[in-house]
Amino acid sequence: MLRLTVLGSGSSGNCAVVSTAHSTVLIDAGLSAKQIVLRLEAQGFKPTDLDGIFLTHEHGDHTAGLEILTKKWDIPIYVTPLTRECLEDGFRHQPRWRMMQTGSPFEVKDLRIECFPVPHDAADPVGFAIRDEESKLGFVSDVGYVTNLIKDRLQGSHTLFLEANYDTQLLDADTKRPWSTKQRISSRHGHLSNEQAAELVTAIAHEHLHQVVLGHLSEDCNCPATAAGFIRSALAGMNLHNVDVWCADRKAPSPTRDVARMAIPPVPEPSSNSPAQMVLF
Repeated sequence: MLRLTVLGSGSSGNCAVVSTAHSTVLIDAGLSAKQIVLRLEAQGFKPTDLDGIFLTHEHGDHTAGLEILTKKWDIPIYVTPLTRECLEDGFRHQPRWRMMQTGSPFEVKDLRIECFPVPHDAADPVGFAIRDEESKLGFVSDVGYVTNLIKDRLQGSHTLFLEANYDTQLLDADTKRPWSTKQRISSRHGHLSNEQAAELVTAIAHEHLHQVVLGHLSEDCNCPATAAGFIRSALAGMNLHNVDVWCADRKAPSPTRDVARMAIPPVPEPSSNSPAQMVLF
């Protein structure tokens, strides 16, 4: 069974753990190496457990701890060629690069991974569909708008991690950011709003969807209750009331959670040989 542990998600840093009984990988390493190690250990993991780090893109809030982690523990980095080009000159050691090609699935132990392109202001940003024999995790971080390809690759996900970066009204009313920054955030190569995140959930939700995890929430221009409310309302409109919706914390790790809902074994029918039960009136 796939499990997801979000170590932190926000503009200050993004990092998550995907694990099974046989494998453990990071998606992004945007916290400091010290914080990643502390948060891993708080959730029962060790850096030596890591089989690899999958990168969504090269921005610092997704790569800040990458150099120290890979130098100290020799962890392979799974990355697209263009993202590697953006990063490799900044390394003072030679890490173990593992090239990913968008649309070409690959395996790491019992995990089957496919990366796919997403629109964002980076060299070659990607999302991930990660499977084992029982479940599927869909993972999209920084995304400017939802494409048909994204919807297609996330179909059948039991858990969906996606950003809900900003609330449109709060962003419009924000006085700290200049107009040009607001334009970049809300552009087709920026970030997803609560409304856009809800539209994506609506497009791929199904009866076996277990949970929706919202990440990369803006500290100033969004709040967890508002973001989760958009998703719950969208799911309620599809008569899906038992989907767990929660927001990842930027400052603390989340508890480890199963990606798929555990099936409840059927209650066995009494056999014809079982003794008759007394009925009391």
